[in-house]
Amino acid sequence: MNQIGVRHDLVAHLRGVAELAAEFAAPLGAPEVARLVGLWHDLGKFHPEFQRYLERCEADPSHRGHGPDHKAAGSCVAMRRLGPLALLIQGHHGGLRTPTELKAWLEMRQADPAVAEAITLAADAIPDLEPGRPSNVPSHIEGNRRSAELFMRLLFSAIVDADFLDTERHFDPDKGRRRAAGVTLSELWRRFEADQLRFHAPHPDDVVAHERRIVYEACLAAAGQKPGVFRLNVPTGGGKTRSAMAFALRHALANGQRRVVVAVPFLTITDQTAGVYRSIFETKGDSMPVVLEHHSQVREAGHDEGAPDLASTWARLSAENWDAPIVVTTTVQLFESLFSNRPSHTRKLHRLAGSVIILDEAQALPSKLLRPILDVLRELTQHYGASVVLSTATQPAFEAIVDFDAVEAVEIVPDVRRMFAALKRVEYDWRTTPPLPWPELASLVGAESQVLVVCNTKRDANRLLDELDDAAALYLSTALCGAHRRDVLAEVRRRLLNGEPCRLIATQVVEAGVDLDFPVVFRAVGPLDGIIQAAGRCNREGHLEAGRVVVFQPAEAAAPSASYKVGIGVTASMLGDGPIDPDDPGTATAYFRSLFHLVDADANRIQPLREAFNYPQVDELFRMIEDDTESVVVAYGSAGQRREVGRLTDRLEAGSPEARGVLRKLQPYLVSVRTQLAARYRDRGLIRQLMPGVGRWLGDYDPVRGLTGDDP
Repeated sequence: MNQIGVRHDLVAHLRGVAELAAEFAAPLGAPEVARLVGLWHDLGKFHPEFQRYLERCEADPSHRGHGPDHKAAGSCVAMRRLGPLALLIQGHHGGLRTPTELKAWLEMRQADPAVAEAITLAADAIPDLEPGRPSNVPSHIEGNRRSAELFMRLLFSAIVDADFLDTERHFDPDKGRRRAAGVTLSELWRRFEADQLRFHAPHPDDVVAHERRIVYEACLAAAGQKPGVFRLNVPTGGGKTRSAMAFALRHALANGQRRVVVAVPFLTITDQTAGVYRSIFETKGDSMPVVLEHHSQVREAGHDEGAPDLASTWARLSAENWDAPIVVTTTVQLFESLFSNRPSHTRKLHRLAGSVIILDEAQALPSKLLRPILDVLRELTQHYGASVVLSTATQPAFEAIVDFDAVEAVEIVPDVRRMFAALKRVEYDWRTTPPLPWPELASLVGAESQVLVVCNTKRDANRLLDELDDAAALYLSTALCGAHRRDVLAEVRRRLLNGEPCRLIATQVVEAGVDLDFPVVFRAVGPLDGIIQAAGRCNREGHLEAGRVVVFQPAEAAAPSASYKVGIGVTASMLGDGPIDPDDPGTATAYFRSLFHLVDADANRIQPLREAFNYPQVDELFRMIEDDTESVVVAYGSAGQRREVGRLTDRLEAGSPEARGVLRKLQPYLVSVRTQLAARYRDRGLIRQLMPGVGRWLGDYDPVRGLTGDDP
């Protein structure tokens, strides 16, 4: 029963889900199929035993335990009428299984008299339970198992979302009203145009601003084209964040698309990107926010203590199904949802149909998963009205990947080489042979007043810091908790702005969308896209005639991972013929072609599993980031901050019932540690377990280097 004592009528629920599912599946080309699946999904609840179970729950709200099976009846009807689509009903609570599991599951239940009784009772209550004409599925999935696999995922998403929303509509009707942001894409475009005039006005004679304007106008010119795959190949600092959104909004309006989804590769960029868009689109007069930020560190916002405000409630509700005009998320959240079998993760997927998806820093997609990722993106653009924008300064040669080789991507900026030449802001100094000993490198770095050094590993960065005779040098890596990294970046920006000495020794964490502007950058030989990203932190705003990027080969250097080592090898091979020009877009193309030739783009064999409709295995094996780390809480900050961290950690250790909310508050004070290293730390008494995957750091936390140890 809901808050006013009204029971959710079963027939009304089934019809409500059927109508919502049909609406959600219209962009998938299968509204009538979705209507039937929605109508059948809870037929087992007609059985008297299930009704008695509901009465027991109403009489005793503390009653726990699963009720009688309510999925078999609808699954049997669906199997008879729609074949394998019965998987959607079987999995609408527990998750999608395999056809083999479905068959065995149904064989055990088809002979159950309770199933037949429930179907009979349902037919009496719903005269149009089984229409005479079977509904058709989209023709493009016939004979193509991977197309059918994705279609079933998207249809599953529509059913699950419809089920959630109809239930919510009965038990908490106010929630639905709190979901809608109420701002149209047309209104967002009006706000964008007004902001764009202000953005460009102060820089009429600035070369960088002039080139950004050219990028912006190219995006507007290309926006009228039909949905498909687009490349936005623009140098770092060329205004991709704004121009990509300009293209997306105009393109969506031209093609009747519904929302813009911006996916970035790193958590460090999400706040920054979402902040830029909020400053453009959100006004004080809005009743709700319009930019939804959805990733792992904001996922638990609705479980915090106390009464959430209206904006945070909207964010939590919208994050459940991405019902927002602009979504900023991570590529991890986007793609692990696309390959998940779990209802809560897949619920949002039908919203991708008819959306513009911007993949920021597209070159950062993991090589070993490129075949399934690109295959799904191709399907979304060819059959579901979506568009994909590959936005990067180092455009990867995705056409070299099987399953994407026939896709004709449209170049948004027509004269890419001219653009890169016009925005060339650095000169490269190659110091790759012979390798530089650490003392010599430290001497070169020490001779610069303001300099950024990017090393390949934490061990290398610490080695250089040891050699550098500079007590004021700063350090940045994942050994620092998020709050510490933010403080370091703030101090770096302050010193650079005031012209003070500033030497920052960092790992690749500084390359991910961090807006810094050094006159000199040293970068260890690494994957070419990493070198180009590091160069993007040099003379970023073009205030110097030319910044200087020194690419060096460190002595006794290591790579942080096997895939990273392959990238280093490709770069080294290209350097074998002499210095290269990273500012030439053709250099990046050649690099990625060589890289993709060496890597297995479906290393986890996701594609064969998709062809077998093995949804659980795909869910298990599709991991954007190898989950071989644990998190530890560190005591960082002022005395007051450390006391608060200690208080929250004590609550977590005591088994607080609000553990999820407490953990969210501790997020800025977490450091990831490799699982094997964490085990050694535990043996030494340096980590005490708080909950699975989370521990309390009992060792020292260095004010410069953070959590120190032998972690590379």
